[in-house]
Amino acid sequence: MARETILVVEDEAEIQELLRYNLAKEGYRVCLASSGEQALMAAQSESPQLVLLDLMLPGMDGLEVCRMLRRGRQTQSIPIVMLTAKGGEADIVAGLELGADDYVTKPFSPRVLLARIRAVLRRAADAAAEEAESECLCRHELQIHPGRHEVLVGEESVELTSTEFRVLWALARRPGWVLTRRQISEVVHGMDYPVADRSVDVQIVALRRKLLDAGRLIETVRGVGYRFKE
Repeated sequence: MARETILVVEDEAEIQELLRYNLAKEGYRVCLASSGEQALMAAQSESPQLVLLDLMLPGMDGLEVCRMLRRGRQTQSIPIVMLTAKGGEADIVAGLELGADDYVTKPFSPRVLLARIRAVLRRAADAAAEEAESECLCRHELQIHPGRHEVLVGEESVELTSTEFRVLWALARRPGWVLTRRQISEVVHGMDYPVADRSVDVQIVALRRKLLDAGRLIETVRGVGYRFKE
């Protein structure tokens, strides 16, 4: 049975209890938070393996919570699955730009949500194992250290989310090779995930922005996908 800790951030009592019940039934250890402020404290004290984050919260909203988690050294690599109202495309795009790993729209199927959570946790574990066994990769002015989850542009450290790091690693490992949006989506979300071109493009835009001048190394191949400059 699973024993990972999942932090549920949801202010509606009925939905919170539904999430707690289904997660506990699957063997997860569940921590609860009803506000953004509680969520940030719990993320520090409980060190969860995943945060299930509602975007509509009283006070500090879910997008701000996501932003703060990604800025914290202790919390920046925790996978985040957003819960958002159906049709809230702008919130979904904003959340992905801030580094969320996946999203589920309300109303949701508990079975689908659990499947998404298992997939995100599996990807995170696989990525950590692969990165721990990999050596530093040097491309142009970039140094990518998988084991330390560190990227240097020259001598300057660049903070990337786990999703952004996986995208960069996939592209940089095969310079000159074009990866389609579907292939990039499989790196981030795994197989059999519905490809949303917009979400892939959002990840690339955020990655280029954080890499500053080195962002030019990620080239667009129109109508196909992206490649890392040889």
